[in-house]
Amino acid sequence: MLKVRIIPTLLWKNFGLVKGVSFESWRRVGTVLPAIKVYNSRDVDELFLLDISANQDLYDLDYDSINDFSNYCFVPFSVGGGIRSLDQIRKLLRVGADKISLNSVIYENPSLIDEAAKKFGTQCIVGSIDVKLVNGNYVCFSHSGTRLTKSEPVSLARELQDRGVGEILITSIDKDGTMEGYDIDLIKKITENVNVPVIASGGAGNYEHMCSAILDGGASAVAAASIFHFTEQTPMEAKTFLQSKGIPVRLTYKD
Repeated sequence: MLKVRIIPTLLWKNFGLVKGVSFESWRRVGTVLPAIKVYNSRDVDELFLLDISANQDLYDLDYDSINDFSNYCFVPFSVGGGIRSLDQIRKLLRVGADKISLNSVIYENPSLIDEAAKKFGTQCIVGSIDVKLVNGNYVCFSHSGTRLTKSEPVSLARELQDRGVGEILITSIDKDGTMEGYDIDLIKKITENVNVPVIASGGAGNYEHMCSAILDGGASAVAAASIFHFTEQTPMEAKTFLQSKGIPVRLTYKD
């Protein structure tokens, strides 16, 4: 097994960080730059910054702010939200993003994935899938969970892999922010049907939940937000716990 990654997720809305439950009831939890500085010292493997304001049709990305954030981020930095063109991807990479997360555009213009993977490399393209149970079936949603699509997650994940994404971020809308545990069945459905790394997201409330997403769900990485915003649990402690369960992790400190 490759070393498992711990990835805090920063949800950016109207110049501040927020966190909600099931993509609703957003609560302000701070600002971006101080959070990045804190995570730099907490042994995280990567950071995800997702701009959830960016589902407006005329919204453009705040490249100046992202440039400022990247200057203080000393781990791989993934950026997502409102990305619809190769030019936007190019600009984000130039201002310091290491990876680009694509979500709504994969339904509107899936060929962008082919073009981006060919132009910039599969290693920096993340396919992001937001999923909710509707009448007992898993269904994909776009635009920060506000628009129901006709896609189901397994077939979409396979398509994203075929088009060239380097990894897949799978988020359970139902579990998001609940801290009741990841949707293991959903994660497993994806990991059993693709060969690229899968990042589990939505529902982490303790280190056991992370362990289950990896050992039972087959995830290669776990993304989390509420557990780090609202409890005393830390990424470093999460790694120590996972290591005690025989899961390989990358530790940057010595006892």
